[in-house]
Amino acid sequence: MTSPASIFSERLDDRRRLDVPAKLFGIRFPMYVESFVFDTAGSLSEQYNGGLWHFNLLSNGGFYMAPDQAEPFHVICDNGFEGDLSADAFGITVCLYAYSMLSFSGNEEFAQTCAQQYHWLREYMAEHAEMTVILKATD
Repeated sequence: MTSPASIFSERLDDRRRLDVPAKLFGIRFPMYVESFVFDTAGSLSEQYNGGLWHFNLLSNGGFYMAPDQAEPFHVICDNGFEGDLSADAFGITVCLYAYSMLSFSGNEEFAQTCAQQYHWLREYMAEHAEMTVILKATD
């Protein structure tokens, strides 16, 4: 029996930061996705105060953003979870929240895109070193 191939992440360089999100989300990326991710980050962690985010493309078609920060983020969620997440795990968590909420958009095509991104990112998260903590934060 063979196991499924691992999903890998590729950090996008500066010249691909505009093209890839535009291809995945269209014009809605800067207006909805990016701003919703930033707002969600601020609502989950008082430590978040803006800054550069890395854009990551997943080998399964997924995409997520993560803050460029070495220190972990202390996160408090409405589901009762409280704990620390690395910047990468924080980015995954925030994007899962954002994709979930945006999947209820009135624009069917955009809603489906966000729902698919949620599932692709969740597949990647299942192999992440901080999977257990991310699940607690998002469940």
